[in-house]
Amino acid sequence: MNKYEAEFSNLVRTFRKKHMGKGPSKITTTFCKNWAICEMEGNLSPVEKFISGTDDGKQVLRSARTEMVKELYRKNPPKEMEDFLGCEYVDLYVDIDIDRDFGMSIFVFNDNIEEKYCK
Repeated sequence: MNKYEAEFSNLVRTFRKKHMGKGPSKITTTFCKNWAICEMEGNLSPVEKFISGTDDGKQVLRSARTEMVKELYRKNPPKEMEDFLGCEYVDLYVDIDIDRDFGMSIFVFNDNIEEKYCK
């Protein structure tokens, strides 16, 4: 992870803390073409870990940690990320493994950030 990818990880953590109350404990970002791929560990709060003790709880958490996160970014476009990268945020793909407390977010931008920041 280069310095730009590391700084992007910090922006993701800050955004999540601001809008969700808690950010992941560890984020590793990789720029690939116009994608910023973030691997995230330690996403769940203690209450969410308790809720995940049942199958219904896992289902509710997975929905909250995927669809609701995408909606959050739609309603609050990540201006800080756009300013940092010098390009426009287009979309977000999210998934999480509740049992492992491991998530992936793929941020899509309108420019090739790998070419700009990974030479």
